[in-house]
Amino acid sequence: QVSLVESGGGLVQAGDSLSLSCAAFGRGFTSYGVGWFRQAPGKEREFVAAESWSGGDDIYYADSVKDRFTISRDNAKNTAYLQMSSLKPEDTAVYYCALRRAYYSLSTKEMDFGPWGQGTQVTVSL
Repeated sequence: QVSLVESGGGLVQAGDSLSLSCAAFGRGFTSYGVGWFRQAPGKEREFVAAESWSGGDDIYYADSVKDRFTISRDNAKNTAYLQMSSLKPEDTAVYYCALRRAYYSLSTKEMDFGPWGQGTQVTVSL
């Protein structure tokens, strides 16, 4: 079983950049695709980005973050990343990373992912 710990959240101003990390503990990180989701106060958790176990071109982004966020992974470090730029107040949320078994096709659906990390708060002020 693999467990996940997110880090890198914080309070930033609109237009700033922030990088989140998702460290995986346990064996088999390369057997999983990685997804990032977020949940804003009073809203349902929503898809942000996902990347296959091998990375490359097998990457999905939500339209709301396309061209601003970049997902990546370093399998040697058992870590996934979400680089966020041109942040907006509407990006304020708790950000979660999650895994999906590599033998399944990449997905944008929350129900297709597990295990999950505990989340890291990102707050973007005006």
